[in-house]
Amino acid sequence: MRKKELAIILSKLKGFRSPKPWLEQYRTPGNVAAELLWLAFTLGDLEGKVIADLGAGTGVLTVGACLLGAKRVHAVEVDGDALTVLRENVSSMGFEGCVQVFKGDVSAFAVRVDTVVMNPPFGAQRKGADRPFLLKAFEVADVVYLIHLAKPEVRRFIEAFVRDNGFLITHRLTTWLEIPAQFFFHRKRLARIAVDIYRFVRA
Repeated sequence: MRKKELAIILSKLKGFRSPKPWLEQYRTPGNVAAELLWLAFTLGDLEGKVIADLGAGTGVLTVGACLLGAKRVHAVEVDGDALTVLRENVSSMGFEGCVQVFKGDVSAFAVRVDTVVMNPPFGAQRKGADRPFLLKAFEVADVVYLIHLAKPEVRRFIEAFVRDNGFLITHRLTTWLEIPAQFFFHRKRLARIAVDIYRFVRA
């Protein structure tokens, strides 16, 4: 499979039916998910590995990890409505045997994995909403992939937070994430924001 094929498949998965603004539920675009997953695949962090998708949403990263040969993906998600769609997406691809669903807050997840992949809340609606995801990732894995805002202040925060928790940044790729208007406070029909895709490893 090529990265472009992966992006096309992931872009066709079902999205949130009734996204919740306080959970910052935005669909992870297929192209952005493919960038993260392809990097993980080429570096040997996916195929045959046990993965955790923290804040799995509708399962875009979960399904993509299975497509690229993950042994098992723990899809961690607190919202039952999102998990309904996730299960539909997993079933449509025939990946029931690859995915283990964990319904609950990310802080309650306690399974040791090889690699974490995640597109967590950026903290736009609830300041600090991203921190529990980062802390859990650093607790359960030695390799972590993250999507976050490509802003100078966010980069400074990430660099310090990663260092303080005993991890190193090995890769940072910048791409564009498109968000269609779906909440009352959105002023544009389509917002295009720059995001960074990170790879962290335990120091």
